[in-house]
Amino acid sequence: MKLRPLVVTVAVLGLLSAAAWYLQRPPVPAAQDERIGRSLLEPALAEKAGKIRVTDQGKTTLLTRATTGQWLVTGYHDFPVDLSKLRRFIEDLSAAKVQRLVTRSPERLGRLEFKDTAAALLDAADKELWSLTLGKNAEGGGRFVRFGNEAKGYLANLSLYLDADAKTWADSLLVDLKSDDVAAVEIGFAEGEPVTVTRAKKEDPWSADRTPAGHRLKADKITSLLSSFGSLRFTDTSDPADPEVAAARAHLRTVKFTAFDRKTIAVQLGRRPEVKAPESPKSEAESLKSEVGSPPANDQPPSAESQKPEVGGQTPETAPTQNPEPQTPNPKPARPAPPAQPAGPVYAFIEHSDPAAPVNALMKKRAFQIYEWPFTSLPAKADELFEASPAEATPAAESPKAVNGGPKADVGGPAPDAKAGAQPPSPPGPEPSPAATPPAATEGPAKVESPSPAPLATNPGDAGEKTGAGNSEKAPPKELNSPWSM
Repeated sequence: MKLRPLVVTVAVLGLLSAAAWYLQRPPVPAAQDERIGRSLLEPALAEKAGKIRVTDQGKTTLLTRATTGQWLVTGYHDFPVDLSKLRRFIEDLSAAKVQRLVTRSPERLGRLEFKDTAAALLDAADKELWSLTLGKNAEGGGRFVRFGNEAKGYLANLSLYLDADAKTWADSLLVDLKSDDVAAVEIGFAEGEPVTVTRAKKEDPWSADRTPAGHRLKADKITSLLSSFGSLRFTDTSDPADPEVAAARAHLRTVKFTAFDRKTIAVQLGRRPEVKAPESPKSEAESLKSEVGSPPANDQPPSAESQKPEVGGQTPETAPTQNPEPQTPNPKPARPAPPAQPAGPVYAFIEHSDPAAPVNALMKKRAFQIYEWPFTSLPAKADELFEASPAEATPAAESPKAVNGGPKADVGGPAPDAKAGAQPPSPPGPEPSPAATPPAATEGPAKVESPSPAPLATNPGDAGEKTGAGNSEKAPPKELNSPWSM
């Protein structure tokens, strides 16, 4: 074998190997992205924000920091922001970290479903400081995110719901009352005077100003009332000129709380009463018929006397009818019954003794609906606040037997002093029929006389005695079913 062909062959194989390696070499690793491993939102940046904008499904909510530092819901009557919800929102974004860069490809970015679900921080001049758009959830956990308008998609360990409903960002707490701070509660009723319960210290029991004799206050009623009103929250708001608000003001119940520091909170609750469906109304003719009654039936033919002329010269034909049939008017259609309506929403009207209390300003803006439980759980009458006091043990009453010194005769039984063996008299038997007594024999023509009744028997045995002329035979005594017979 010649050396030259071998060298050429080895050289060709080497070139081919080098070409294969070049074509199959691993890609050069890209430079590490600066966002990987960092928080989605730096806390220091959140402190600089003057506004927070949340967008989702076409709705946008704007939270604004006032000059006083208080956050307000700009899109919902400038109500104070629920700070606990805002704090969770910032903490969730700060705790989530970027795990990896997913893609820079515009085509793949479209598959990550970046739409209008986004959050942004702005300064007081509406300049955008930070923004984040949320994509779909990843199959292995986490969520795809995109910063600003960057053409890059990342994966972050984020679990967050962006709520764009302005009302849910408002602080719904109207009354924040701790039970241990309350010294007195005044409970008003629809009828009658209010009842006021007080205590000198939080450890002391409650006492009422108008406790009925022989009764005591139900302490659990006061405890339940403090629990219902201690954290009163609104569920919705209405225009103060709404008819439902006016109807609620006409049916108010008032509960007034006085703290140990002498500050007071008066809470008035009311709602439009329920309108129940009435029974189906009767027509005017039916109502008149039920009031007058049906005329008496006259199916009998006229008697002979009814054909005789009257003293005044009037005949039955001309005489006035005793019971004339009422004239039935033409029936009119019944009036339509008013439709049934459920009770209206419960509204709360609150007044704080401190003029600077935020709730006083809120009451001037809107009318606040609340859950119905605080209203429906109020005692309807003052009697429901009290219960009978436990009575002291009293000695048992002596029995009539011990008082009278002997057995007491049963009602309807024989007298106690009746002789043993004595039978009470039996009731008299039936009188003999007059037909049983034959007429006495007389000389001459028979004289028909009216039979006279036989005298009453004075002895049970005499009940069967026969009487008559020449006949003194006695009939055997007839057995009577007497309740005294043995």
